[in-house]
Amino acid sequence: MNQLIPDDIIEARGMSEDELKTERAIHLFKLEKITLAQASRLAGMPRLQFQHLLASRKISLHYDVEDFEQDLETLKRLEQ
Repeated sequence: MNQLIPDDIIEARGMSEDELKTERAIHLFKLEKITLAQASRLAGMPRLQFQHLLASRKISLHYDVEDFEQDLETLKRLEQ
């Protein structure tokens, strides 16, 4: 889905189109509506760069014990 935002709205906020994409990605990620990979893609930046941006804003990654356990299981399967 593409969404057009009128230039006057973007300019009124003093933001570039890229800044608006980044802010939208951060917001949706914080709300847990999209994943880290999806957010970095929406922001148009590599995942690691997006993670650094989140860290600079003190926004934690959504990574809990269940995610960690799933990662461990995946690693175990890959070692076999």
